Amino acid sequence: MERFIELDAVSVRRGGWRIYSRDATTWCVVWQKLRTLGCLCRTTTTTHHPLATSCPQSSLSLDFLFVYTFLLPIPEIGFLAMPVVQKLYNACKESFSVVGPVSEEALGKVRSILDDMKPSNVGLEQEAQLARGWTGAMHGTNGKKVRNGSHQYPPTIKYLHLHECDRFSIGIFCMPPSSIIPLHNHPGMTVLSKLLYGTLHVKSYDWLDLPGTADLSQARPAKLVRDCEMSAPCGTTILYPTKGGNIHCFKAITPCALFDVLSPPYSSEEGRHCSYFRKSPRRDLPGIDQLCGIKPSEVVWLEEIPPPENFVVRRGQYKGPVIRL
Repeated sequence: MERFIELDAVSVRRGGWRIYSRDATTWCVVWQKLRTLGCLCRTTTTTHHPLATSCPQSSLSLDFLFVYTFLLPIPEIGFLAMPVVQKLYNACKESFSVVGPVSEEALGKVRSILDDMKPSNVGLEQEAQLARGWTGAMHGTNGKKVRNGSHQYPPTIKYLHLHECDRFSIGIFCMPPSSIIPLHNHPGMTVLSKLLYGTLHVKSYDWLDLPGTADLSQARPAKLVRDCEMSAPCGTTILYPTKGGNIHCFKAITPCALFDVLSPPYSSEEGRHCSYFRKSPRRDLPGIDQLCGIKPSEVVWLEEIPPPENFVVRRGQYKGPVIRL
């Protein structure tokens, strides 16, 4: 596998490339690679070279130790590019603490990288092509009994694990058509989700904290946040501990893949246990529209249930670029 390196800056100069780095190891990798490509290269050592001077698109002013000037265009400049998934990991390391995002600005940095994430960035281009050409109909019975009395379960979902630590986790759910991720929550967690390919239906809720509902041990009122279809390509969605649709479920309409970043990750020891829910018999709240401006039709009562036995997730093999920790 090709070794990649993180560069401080790259600019076009006199028909070639000028690259800036603070690291001597980077210099060795660049030099050896470009020699094999037959490129003429001149290396300059400097103690002060402001980025703003040579890279007008940046407002930074930094000192560099090594400046590479390639006198001919580089035919394989792509080998220098850092994989998008590595950029995402690096951003997550800077942006998340053990209690979640360090700031909205930091969260926005992670979101912007996820917005640009493509199936090819994580080894799923072939699956994405199959999804784009998919013309099948919905199938499956969602765990209901069929004619012979047995149960037919929804198709099995694959989970591709990329990384997990005490601050965040990164993974991909690959969902076949008609597969379902049942209604579940993310207690005290911020979740970024990016649909890489395909189409799915999402329904999400947030809890309603209203007078007279705190002592309900078996059901709680929740407001509908989203009930719609999503198709790739689309932007990254974010849910927060108390808003944005913290309780949600998905149903795949076509083959699809959902890239998730959770901060902090699930942890039973830390009180972040994944709970599952279902709708309980409808109980209207008198005066709900006056209390919080929500239509009664947008309020449901949810009760916790054991993990559904027809919800099966198996570990799949991640085939994308390896993340350097």
